[in-house]
Amino acid sequence: MDIRIEDDNHHDLRDALRALCAEFPAEYHRAHGAAETYPEEFVDALTKAGWLAAMIPEEYGGSGLGLIEASIIMEEINRAGGNAGHCHGQMYNMGTLLRHGSQDQKRKYLPQIASGELRLQSMGVTEPTTGTDTTKLKTTAVKKGDRYVVNGQKVWISRIQHSDLMILLARTTPLAEVVRKSQGLSIFLVDLRQAIGNGMTVNPIRNMVGHKTNELFFDNLEIPADSLIGEEGRGFKYILDGLNAERTLIAAECIGDGYWFTEKAAAYAGERIVFDRPIGQNQGVQFPIARAFVNIEAANLMRFKAARKFDANQDCGAEANMAKLLAADASWEAANVCMQVHGGFGFAEEYDIERKFRETRLYQVAPISTNFILSYVAEHVLGLPRSF
Repeated sequence: MDIRIEDDNHHDLRDALRALCAEFPAEYHRAHGAAETYPEEFVDALTKAGWLAAMIPEEYGGSGLGLIEASIIMEEINRAGGNAGHCHGQMYNMGTLLRHGSQDQKRKYLPQIASGELRLQSMGVTEPTTGTDTTKLKTTAVKKGDRYVVNGQKVWISRIQHSDLMILLARTTPLAEVVRKSQGLSIFLVDLRQAIGNGMTVNPIRNMVGHKTNELFFDNLEIPADSLIGEEGRGFKYILDGLNAERTLIAAECIGDGYWFTEKAAAYAGERIVFDRPIGQNQGVQFPIARAFVNIEAANLMRFKAARKFDANQDCGAEANMAKLLAADASWEAANVCMQVHGGFGFAEEYDIERKFRETRLYQVAPISTNFILSYVAEHVLGLPRSF
């Protein structure tokens, strides 16, 4: 059943993705979710089919597609019952390298990322004491000759165990020495194969959604000077590009979840007979499902608006943030409706609802909380005084 109203003219793309995802049924994702293991076969299949290299230009072995297509890939993975959180990092992380890396860096890394020889799944930004207050992060990178020496700590850094490279944001000029607090931050491409155990320590954090996320410690980690992406001190600007892509992709994942929950709820409500009639005949059951669907469709429109502006190299901060908020709220509403419609069966692992319920709940707080998005819109769109 396909309940989507939006005609986005990407039928061939969707059909191909659905065919691949159908090779990995609910039982596959359920087993990995229960064991808290990484779906290597699924991610490898996506890589070999070229889907995770969608945004890499053809000259580097990719497909040369845009954020619109990348977002559809993420949506369809979740819509099929999977969890794009296992592989979405590669989509938005490669954008930082693609837009701001040197020609040498792009020639060195992008073809290997496109082929699957290398994985770029992780981004190290968040810290335990600063959270979303990124400009005050405390991890430092001090240049010493042909090396940078990194010291500090990061938290909630996902997929380290399944990545070869990591985008790292660190302060290269002390906060007290810059005119604006957004200055003096720099972006590095860290080779995890060389870093782990040689100044970088990884501590996994057990968590509700079951996929690996970690706390990182840097103790005089030395990285080559050519690990720097772009100009030293301009990293905060560079990271914002990636964050707009990230929020748009997360919105698409939530939309995929939302359709999954709504379709699941509608199908069950139509076949579950209580008091000699399908429960979906009752307005008290059908109205919440219909409301959830309406909100998903609305969020979907904002997702495509954000993606179109990103692909046109236009400022899309407001649209990306609003898309993420609308989609996260819509998917969470749909998750609750689906759980309620199924009653006790919604808690049974075999229905997959409790797994997807936990996964989509994450996006109320990550990668940015809904309250910070509202603060952004209030200040940057409505012109209200800064609240923090």
